[in-house]
Amino acid sequence: MKNHARLKGKPIRLAVLDYGLFQVHANGRIIGICGFVIQTDADETVLIDTGFPAKYAVDAQAATDEDDLGSFGRVLSVTPENMPAAQLAQLGLSPEDITLMIQSHTHIDHVGHMHAFPHAPILIAAAERALPRPLYWSGKQAMEWPEAEYLLVDADFDLGNGFRVLFCPGHAPGQMAFMLDLPKTGAVLLTSDAISRASEIDEGFAGSWDVPLAIHHGARLMEMAATRDAFVIFGHSPEQWPDLKKAPHWFE
Repeated sequence: MKNHARLKGKPIRLAVLDYGLFQVHANGRIIGICGFVIQTDADETVLIDTGFPAKYAVDAQAATDEDDLGSFGRVLSVTPENMPAAQLAQLGLSPEDITLMIQSHTHIDHVGHMHAFPHAPILIAAAERALPRPLYWSGKQAMEWPEAEYLLVDADFDLGNGFRVLFCPGHAPGQMAFMLDLPKTGAVLLTSDAISRASEIDEGFAGSWDVPLAIHHGARLMEMAATRDAFVIFGHSPEQWPDLKKAPHWFE
């Protein structure tokens, strides 16, 4: 990683944030939109991804029209309770408690509140930060890069003891995944959209920015998970999401 910032502590707990539900038109698949909070034993609080922009909780149809997102799918449920501040509040946290933000990649359902934590550095792949704007979506609206301290990633590295960042381009140019070691749960692999659901592996990662790279890194991640006997949390799994433990509950 460029800039070489590291966490001082090791992960002690992980929470899954519920940023709402979305339906993909092509196959009718209903997917959860997730983020993550990781806390360390050095009182550090890391936020991974920030969900849809706030305008989707105000008027989802108007926001969809503005972004031309209807060509891909539709928002089923994105409410004020699915915004990052409300999700953090379920954990007894506020935005000011975030000491590091991580953007797994910059699609619209992950990047909507990247601007909302200006005090926290943003860890992001160099390949995405080098783009003129975040990927967002191919619609009429364009999102600008917020003013922030950016920590740039171009390879796997240990962000801290028991917190490995995995550089996995394929779904997006700078897609990242994460391997955590928790005291009770053990190894946890957060695939983000490097593997959105288990069936994506057999489906050959169709629709990815770079399909061969997505296949390569998907296989690499699953091999790592098998080697570590890791609990895998997929990026958008219709099968996993309904029963996945979410905030205010923690994996420890």
